[in-house]
Amino acid sequence: MASLTDTPVIPAAATTSRTARRASLGLGLVMLAQLMLVLDATVVNVALPRIATDLHFSPAQLSWVLNAYALAFGGLLLLGGRVGDVLGRRRTFLAGVAVFTLFSLVGGVATDPLFLVIARAFQGVGAAFAAPSVLALITTSARDDHARNKALALFSAISSMGGALGLILGGILTSTGDWRWTLFINVPIGIVVLLTVPRLVQETPRQPGHFDILGAVTATGGAVAIVWALIQAADAGWSNPLTITGLALGALLLVALALTERRVPHPLLRPQLLRSPSRVAALAAMAATYAGMLAMFFLMVQYLEDARHYSPLITGLMFLPMPLGVFTMSRIVPRLVERFGAERLVNLGAAIRVAAFVPLTILGPGTPLAVVVAALAFTGVSAGLTFMPLTTLALRDVGSEEAGSASGLFQTMQQLGGAIGLAIVASVYAAVAVPGDFYPGGRAGFLAATVLSVIALASVLGLAFRRRAV
Repeated sequence: MASLTDTPVIPAAATTSRTARRASLGLGLVMLAQLMLVLDATVVNVALPRIATDLHFSPAQLSWVLNAYALAFGGLLLLGGRVGDVLGRRRTFLAGVAVFTLFSLVGGVATDPLFLVIARAFQGVGAAFAAPSVLALITTSARDDHARNKALALFSAISSMGGALGLILGGILTSTGDWRWTLFINVPIGIVVLLTVPRLVQETPRQPGHFDILGAVTATGGAVAIVWALIQAADAGWSNPLTITGLALGALLLVALALTERRVPHPLLRPQLLRSPSRVAALAAMAATYAGMLAMFFLMVQYLEDARHYSPLITGLMFLPMPLGVFTMSRIVPRLVERFGAERLVNLGAAIRVAAFVPLTILGPGTPLAVVVAALAFTGVSAGLTFMPLTTLALRDVGSEEAGSASGLFQTMQQLGGAIGLAIVASVYAAVAVPGDFYPGGRAGFLAATVLSVIALASVLGLAFRRRAV
């Protein structure tokens, strides 16, 4: 007979299972935060006309509702990744989410244009510190390669379909409620993440070393200057002195960064990260891929609302085939990567994206809506095939001490690519636009987006052949 003082023995398998469930739940909440950050880049797009009316934005000011977020987010990602390496990724992630959540609330109660633009900029600051830690926590917390691939597939699905989901959600919130809910919706999500993640996700070890102050200044300054110049180019033109000055200053600061990082003992951007041909190809492909996709969003919203005369709600719902395509592919891509390799899937996805964009270059008043729906669906399929393998290639053979820096670099290329794509396509669209007629400028813009997708395909075309040769 057992003694009353005997302590029940919990089987090791049960303990392991409970720990695994807690870890999975924790990573799920981290993914939820990533979705919140990605959605915010586009969720206010459909609401811009209402924001302009309520807060009396001028046409020139209105673009800064989007650009303030993009500028801070893209400019500070490298610094955010390094801070996570040095101070701990969970700590940095939570600090970023806290800042993002607070200024979502502040932006939602804004009463004038400057108030809202400043809040959007601080949202971008919070996102820049949270986002690199999301990817780093995923890559360093996975139990094995299979679990890592599944987590990366979910991360990639969220990242690639978040823009389209933002347009859908923005359309629903704007049509059924108030534009302020496009910001308020972040607050309960942020609070849940802040309260639960500390209990479910372990802190990562701090990496030894000091902050590379000169590297932080040159990297952040260079990225901010380039993003600002590209945003400026969309309105002022590529030959505008401010555009040229911003690009030149950004290039000089990045050259200074490259020279600095070779000499300091604890660099912000480790030069060895750029010695892998597959990583460099993945970074270039991600920039061009995201450039083409955001450019397509920009043009498609105008096509659906201006040429088709759909409401914001219907416009948002028209993007539904894309996230459905991404989600469907995310269920099977981890197994495909393990069987065929990341390189082949990237090539296939990039080719499908080019094929999806080509019909959009000949849009006209008589184009069947089914052509547009098919283009959005195949864009989603291509994104599902591409994003996770690109993430795998970019983070392959990266040690835990470099995970934050590599994640920040990868997401910086994504944000810079988006800014470049929007600037190029907006400039092409404006150059041939006819007032009151979407189609001349729209066809030229879709052609530019197609060229960006061809560049993405060219960046990775040799990877599968190189893998076969090895």
